[in-house]
Amino acid sequence: MDDDTLHSIGDLARLTGLSVKTIRFWSDAGVVPPTDRTPAGYRLYGQDALARLGLVRTLRELGVGLAAIQRVLEREITVAEVAAVHAEALDVQIRTLRLRQAVLRAVAGRGSTPEEMELMHKLANLSDQERRRLIHDFIDHAFDGLDVDAEFLATMRSAMPELPEDPAPEQIDAWVELAELVQDADFRAGMRKAAVDQLRSRTEVGAPAPEDTRRLADLIRERTARAQESGVEPTSEEARPVVDELVARSAELSGREDGPEFRTWLLERMEIGNDSRFERYWRLIAVINGWPAPSMGPAMDWLIAALRAGR
Repeated sequence: MDDDTLHSIGDLARLTGLSVKTIRFWSDAGVVPPTDRTPAGYRLYGQDALARLGLVRTLRELGVGLAAIQRVLEREITVAEVAAVHAEALDVQIRTLRLRQAVLRAVAGRGSTPEEMELMHKLANLSDQERRRLIHDFIDHAFDGLDVDAEFLATMRSAMPELPEDPAPEQIDAWVELAELVQDADFRAGMRKAAVDQLRSRTEVGAPAPEDTRRLADLIRERTARAQESGVEPTSEEARPVVDELVARSAELSGREDGPEFRTWLLERMEIGNDSRFERYWRLIAVINGWPAPSMGPAMDWLIAALRAGR
């Protein structure tokens, strides 16, 4: 075919399989400009129009906009650069579709109302950055202006909910519950009250080393779990040796002596800090992120009941 041959829009439509309407639209947009016009004003296109149409069709099928295609054709950017950008965009779209699929599965599994479905969809489709902002806002509100232990605050800020690309229904459920929890005014007030009490405790007895605190928590879990497995009720005489050991270790860590006054003080600290929603917060984070779920609540419930019985 002669390189000087000029084609009408109808010719291009027959050669490419595209509709006349589509070619005219792309021509009007400037991505396939006419080479010349007939005396009657009809557009004529050279051979390069065939190559341009092939490229434009391919990029449009990949979702590339006409403005970006124009820049490619004018060699302002390369096809590779456009492809990289749109590959990232497709990743986001795929992730969004997977989230929507997970939301629908969760809704189907729990028989949600239209209002619940709307809320779940809204929360599930927040970006990672928006999810982190929601948690940071909760932390800022709960601890603003308090001289909270730096390691504790760092732990709170590092434990962000990270929904996987293909979340399970229970992860969507956990995220929705977590989002509702951190926006609950009563939960925020309770978290702040516990933080204030911890600060007061630190002022009264000093702050134990984090590793010592973790060891004490492990000891409490171990001893109370063993007692419960053996059928030892916290209000029974058989519970006394367990309580004495754990209280003695707590007193040692606090730099105080065991006795009625210390036990009253310790019980008050435990009751303020033993809000089941605190552990629920960490359990939901664990479900969302696929981490082992924490389990301090049963141990604290047993020890609190035992301390109350011994007063």
